[in-house]
Amino acid sequence: MISFYPGPSRVYDEIPKYVKDAFALGIMSINHRSDDFVKMSEQTIKLLKQKLNIPKNYTVFFTSSATECWEIIAQSIVTDKSYHLYNGSFGQKWFDYTKRIRPFAEPLPFNVNEKLDAKKLIFDLKEGIICITQNETSNGTQVTNATIRAIKKNNPSYLVAIDATSSMAGIDLDFKAADIWLASVQKCFGLPAGLGIMVCSPQTIERVKTVNEKNHYNSLPFMIEMMDKWQTPFTPNVLGIYLLMRVLENMDSIKTTHDITLNRYTNWVNFLKQRKTIQHFVTEEGVQSHTVIPVTADENTVSAIKKSAKKEGILLGEGYGTFKPVTFRIANFPALKDKEIKTLMKFLEKY
Repeated sequence: MISFYPGPSRVYDEIPKYVKDAFALGIMSINHRSDDFVKMSEQTIKLLKQKLNIPKNYTVFFTSSATECWEIIAQSIVTDKSYHLYNGSFGQKWFDYTKRIRPFAEPLPFNVNEKLDAKKLIFDLKEGIICITQNETSNGTQVTNATIRAIKKNNPSYLVAIDATSSMAGIDLDFKAADIWLASVQKCFGLPAGLGIMVCSPQTIERVKTVNEKNHYNSLPFMIEMMDKWQTPFTPNVLGIYLLMRVLENMDSIKTTHDITLNRYTNWVNFLKQRKTIQHFVTEEGVQSHTVIPVTADENTVSAIKKSAKKEGILLGEGYGTFKPVTFRIANFPALKDKEIKTLMKFLEKY
């Protein structure tokens, strides 16, 4: 079965070998306070910064998932108001979870085909946090680096937090444009689920130390204290960190990966323009995700395509939320092979 599900998605072919290596090396049993773990953690973070072009003075944390990062941010950074810009289900969930912890969280929804106008997003509080879903997995849209940079420039005293779950390691993100970046590894990293990554700017670390919230096991002051020693407060997913390290060792630079992702995205856009029955769900090309391709048709056609694809050994992503009956989603992640994409395109040609 070729999985085009947009997370958890196809893992790299080398993962079974890496797992065997981990077993042979005793990685699955090493103590997370040991020198061996510390060396592995430091090397993994060094590779993350090198391969993804993360600034050297940013701090990287390991978590269980991107969803946990939402909670950590709400607990340890938000003191009063947070603004949540979203146009889909995952951005709304981020807002919903935050509001349970911080009642003054404010939603700022926008439309699927709408480009955010940074000039209209200037906030007047002394400080706060602006939360943006860079790549909305549910509907296949994105907020560009340029827009994120402009929002931060217009609100310099605010922290800007970015959920890049479906794009980190797939496209070239401008980490300097925002203060907090979060993702999980089961998408563009080509790894099994169970590990999250949070990247924080020096401005974020200063804010965390000022707030100094220490009421939770995953409070950021504790995480900072432990990461100064390349460790975590909790027992982490040691195997996941090892697999991430091995994948990063063999990963191309993000610039190379970005070019491949963009080329494949362009091929999908052109392919869908030639179809009679199916088409790209997002009509405004300027906001189309490069890593999640949403396809729309009438309900009967979508249902038939998904069933037929499964019989052909192809797993397509379900539609999401209110658009579930009339859409399916195609992952455009680095672990997918050109021949697998050609197989799917050939299957969809008749539509």
